[in-house]
Amino acid sequence: MQIFITLKSLSRRKGFLEKTPFEIENKPINLEKLIEELISINVNSFNQKEIGIPFLPYLTEDEINLKSTVGKIGFNTINNDTNANVIEAISTALLAFQDSLFKVFLNDKEIESLQENIDLHENDEFTFIKLTMLSGRMW
Repeated sequence: MQIFITLKSLSRRKGFLEKTPFEIENKPINLEKLIEELISINVNSFNQKEIGIPFLPYLTEDEINLKSTVGKIGFNTINNDTNANVIEAISTALLAFQDSLFKVFLNDKEIESLQENIDLHENDEFTFIKLTMLSGRMW
């Protein structure tokens, strides 16, 4: 089943959003199962990346322009050879949701609980909004 994920951070100055298609194998019944599925996909993808310097160590002008809109221009090299732990990553993501560090919307309707049932259909769109803490001094 294909779904779309849009990530948005309130701390970004530019509204650079991109819908990313995800192919999920199991149809999740609630938000907790969806987060577990998405984290597993991302951790497995991260663990399969190659380590070191890319074969062509340069960026084209189009790549530089695209990466400048995001705010980081780099070669996407990975220097750390340790793999991410799927169980720890899932636990961290679920705790972050419980601590209200991000919000999740399914087709513009907020999902407020990990156990809330979701009726998932082909090409549904999820939006994850990372909430940013304000920092400052109290004088």
